[in-house]
Amino acid sequence: MQYLIERSKEAWAKFLPHISIDSVVFGFHEGEIKVLLLKMKDATKWQLPGGYLLKEEDLDAAAYRVLKERSGADKVFLHQFGVMGAPNRSQGFFEDHEDGLWNKQRFLTVGYYALVDNTEIKAVPDDISDFCEWKQLNELPEMAMDHGEIIDKALEALRLHLNYKPIGYNLLPSAFTMPELQKLYETILNKKLNRGNFYRKMTSFNILKKLDETRRGGAHKAPNLYEFDVDKYNAALKDGLQPLW
Repeated sequence: MQYLIERSKEAWAKFLPHISIDSVVFGFHEGEIKVLLLKMKDATKWQLPGGYLLKEEDLDAAAYRVLKERSGADKVFLHQFGVMGAPNRSQGFFEDHEDGLWNKQRFLTVGYYALVDNTEIKAVPDDISDFCEWKQLNELPEMAMDHGEIIDKALEALRLHLNYKPIGYNLLPSAFTMPELQKLYETILNKKLNRGNFYRKMTSFNILKKLDETRRGGAHKAPNLYEFDVDKYNAALKDGLQPLW
């Protein structure tokens, strides 16, 4: 990883020491959840798109910048979910380098997660990576450092947030059926939900608008189509939802 050595001096000058950012980008499409991963040049293990905080940069702004620079992903909603700071969580990945290497220092990493329709994101590797790809959540490759644990924590946070935040605006088409919305929740929660209870709960949130049209095609009765009421959806993001899953 000669390129890391060449960039180390520049990193010491421009970034805030001991703080990094890692983003877990969950993609959902056709009932499957994937995660956006990178493989750095000359590396054998995969990792999350991550980077460092400029000395005069806002933390959230850094998260968006890093994600775009590392993967090309832009205009996604990022949510901060935690800080990981176990001793030696990342140093071992760079054990073959001198101790003065920027990347080999101890870093506390701030974790963000994003929810996107992965077909809308064209993953592009940056100049220090060979690959930037979507990987199945239940079939992840060998992960570098503690990035597998970070993914687990991000998924745990996402499931917790389902209890009080609306999910789906960035993951479903503008018009969707109730079974499609239920499938999204079941995939994230990794459990089956009762159809009647799900319908009653979702309609009670008052964030959906029923459209005057149905989904055409198929042998069964065409299901009704819905869309999110954007104003009420955004209000629910701020104020939360009451019933729990």
